[in-house]
Amino acid sequence: MSLLSWKVHGTGKTIGAGEVVSTDERLSWPRTIGVGLQHIAAMFGATFLVPIITGLPPTTTLFFSGIGTLLFLTITKNRVPSYLGSSFAFLAPIAAAVAKGGMSSALGGVVVTGIILAIIGLIVRAAGISWINWMLPPIVTGTIVMVIGLNLAGAAKGNFTKGPMIGIITLAAIGLVSAFSRGFLNRISIFVGLVLGYLVAFLNGDVNTDGIKAAKWVAAPHFTSPTFDVSAAILFLPVVLVLIAENVGHVKAVAAMTGKNLDDQMGMALFADGVATTLAGAGGGSGTTTYAENIGVMAATRVYSTAAYWIAGLGAIVLSLSPKFGAVLSATPVGALGGVGVALFGMIGVLGARIWIEGRVNFADSTNLIIAASALIIGISDMSWSRGNYTFNGIINATLVAVVGYRVLNSIAKSRGTSAA
Repeated sequence: MSLLSWKVHGTGKTIGAGEVVSTDERLSWPRTIGVGLQHIAAMFGATFLVPIITGLPPTTTLFFSGIGTLLFLTITKNRVPSYLGSSFAFLAPIAAAVAKGGMSSALGGVVVTGIILAIIGLIVRAAGISWINWMLPPIVTGTIVMVIGLNLAGAAKGNFTKGPMIGIITLAAIGLVSAFSRGFLNRISIFVGLVLGYLVAFLNGDVNTDGIKAAKWVAAPHFTSPTFDVSAAILFLPVVLVLIAENVGHVKAVAAMTGKNLDDQMGMALFADGVATTLAGAGGGSGTTTYAENIGVMAATRVYSTAAYWIAGLGAIVLSLSPKFGAVLSATPVGALGGVGVALFGMIGVLGARIWIEGRVNFADSTNLIIAASALIIGISDMSWSRGNYTFNGIINATLVAVVGYRVLNSIAKSRGTSAA
């Protein structure tokens, strides 16, 4: 079978009870396009939140998101259905790098992250995944994810206090949509809340529309070249660990849902995301990752066809060609970003706790307790130290404590017979 050919599932019009549309199948093209559009809608809110919050051009990020998706499908030979959207793990290091050396320096960090991830993908392809499972047990990954989310609490507060009324409206809208809705709408509650907060601010005259009026309807995205600063690139190292965990988790989830053994695709999935992230950083977009939102769409529709993801990737590229659209997003009021930040950054932190729970982390084990407790305080309070031109911020230091500290203490505890594991 060639890369762009799929078997038609049954008549192409229906899915029988207990059946799924597999990765190498598709429904009729109108139905496949419809599912592809659902994937665009699912990834839309989260993919745009990262550039809106960080100040990156939204249409450029969307462009590389679409390109990255097509690259991912090509590299994994259409065996792993996935959309590559903006990764929230980049929020904190981008903000820190921008403050230190500007946006081009942050983009250099994104490129470095992508290159490292691609190299790790090739290593996994050759050596297998067992060493990653050893290095990143749930206690470590959960702690790092929690730190990345809660380290941003100050940024959420800063935006919220600049427009508290819109922030409250946005946050309340997110909560109400989440409480009242089910299925797809529930999964995009943050984006819906942002839109409602935006609309209220617009009606109050609090949205600057000058950029929207001046923007063209159709034009190529704005590309920005990165610059490379080792001290800024260091800030992005924890992101690599999060991207590894996200990609591995995605491949495992797809394998469980489709009943296919995709272990041989773990390395290529990491490599593909690394290539996509490198390309995005080289042109002015945010780093990418596989998307849990699209897992939800697949579970709801029972359509795992990679054809739908080709539609989603191409659709994203088409949408990225409207600067007017990007200007509307860039004009998002600060208060609305504050409301989103309170919910979003907190949710990232809670996701870390979810990793602990699903991994059945034993906190009766003093090693687990000490590592998690120490890393959280270091990361959330942003305990930093400098040596020469290099600054190691709270996230970096917390990551070192989680990864290195866990291995050292766990090894000692096991050798002494004091581990509760």
